[in-house]
Amino acid sequence: MAPFVRRFMRASLVWLGVGVLLGFGIAVWPAGLMAIRPAHVHATLLGFVTMMIFGVAYHVIPRFTGAALHSPVLAEAHVWVANLGLVLMVGGWILRAVVGAAGTPALHAGATLSVLSAGLFIYNIWRTLDAAPAPVGRGGRVWKAQPGVPQSGSGA
Repeated sequence: MAPFVRRFMRASLVWLGVGVLLGFGIAVWPAGLMAIRPAHVHATLLGFVTMMIFGVAYHVIPRFTGAALHSPVLAEAHVWVANLGLVLMVGGWILRAVVGAAGTPALHAGATLSVLSAGLFIYNIWRTLDAAPAPVGRGGRVWKAQPGVPQSGSGA
């Protein structure tokens, strides 16, 4: 397993812990912590779910397609951009709840890095898919879609 895959998966587990703790705090003390609900949502969805998807995708897509990952260096940079962006975003949401508008710059910077992170992922996976060999059907023929012909491969 590539180091950046392991880093994404471990980051995902850390963000799961952060999201669960924030959610627990909101459940136990809703009057005081409901304002940090956006931080809880972002830690859980962008942190746990998305980081796990990034890690798993970087691991399996090259194996499923038979093409090397376009840029492992870009994937390694992606780990750091994604996590820095999320730290700033979650921190910004918490700061906005605690001190008001002073948290807005951190929130905006985090959101910008999160968008950049998604772009890095899309670009790297797209280029990996572009490099994948054409699928081969029975008899070694390259499968090409034909208008009006079912492409199920079931013989039906």
